[in-house]
Amino acid sequence: MDFGFIQKVIPMYVEAAWLTLRLALLGILLSLAVGLICALIKYFKIPVLRQITSVYIELSRNTPLLIQLFFLYFAFPRMGIKLSSVQCAIIGLTFLGGSYMEETFRSALESVSKVQIESAQCIGLTRRQITQYVILPQAISVSIPGFCANIMFLIKETSVFSAVALADLMFVAKDLIGLYYKTDEALTLLCVAYFILLLPISLIANFAERRLRYAQFGR
Repeated sequence: MDFGFIQKVIPMYVEAAWLTLRLALLGILLSLAVGLICALIKYFKIPVLRQITSVYIELSRNTPLLIQLFFLYFAFPRMGIKLSSVQCAIIGLTFLGGSYMEETFRSALESVSKVQIESAQCIGLTRRQITQYVILPQAISVSIPGFCANIMFLIKETSVFSAVALADLMFVAKDLIGLYYKTDEALTLLCVAYFILLLPISLIANFAERRLRYAQFGR
């Protein structure tokens, strides 16, 4: 193990890690928005939009992110739509993540007892009020474990961004291996970088789950 080489290239990994983290955070936030909207559409069985959402979910969940990125980066320009590498990465991550977030939110929404909804209707709450004050607070609490798992999954999926010429962690590792043949050092730093990115999220997820889950759903 060449520790001198490791010390020399650490700044490159730090820069790539910040890029990876920024893209992941933006993609995750957009995924949350897409997932929540789609979950509400399916939960309330809104005509037409429900069918469109189902098609989107099946298409997203059954195609790899790498293929989605290739389609955005190489196929779209042939149709007159040119996207940058960053735009492709964010759109691709949002497209994939939205479907996973939707499934998590939808299952959480469906876990809310019908008795509570009927009780809210009996005291005169409107549909919007029931959704805002009865359904969503409980659904969000229940969805915490799946939500955190999806976040970690999406951050790990950023490893394919290098396929569209983004200088992320994987790109830096492959570049160093190709230039210097320092495979052990490059891959070790890659593993350490992802571990540093994911460990705090895992710890925060465990803390949030303990704090927010309640009643029959946890302690």
